[in-house]
Amino acid sequence: MSMIEIILGICLVFLAVAVVTVVLFQEGQERSTGAITGAGSDTFLSNHKSRSIDAFLKRWTAIISICFFIAVIAVNMLNYFHVV
Repeated sequence: MSMIEIILGICLVFLAVAVVTVVLFQEGQERSTGAITGAGSDTFLSNHKSRSIDAFLKRWTAIISICFFIAVIAVNMLNYFHVV
């Protein structure tokens, strides 16, 4: 294994853990369950705060997923073409 393959492998592990973490932090699509538990406060701040956090996590999920996809392609190209 060359140094580039080791570095890309470490990046793949880091990106995989990051994708899983960001996805797990996202809120589910079922918003009606809060009324059952009594957590259904409909204030302006609570509604828009969750949207901004959800939008932030959604954006970072896309960015990290694209980086993961590019890293996987780079590792496969290195292994296929034996560049190093």
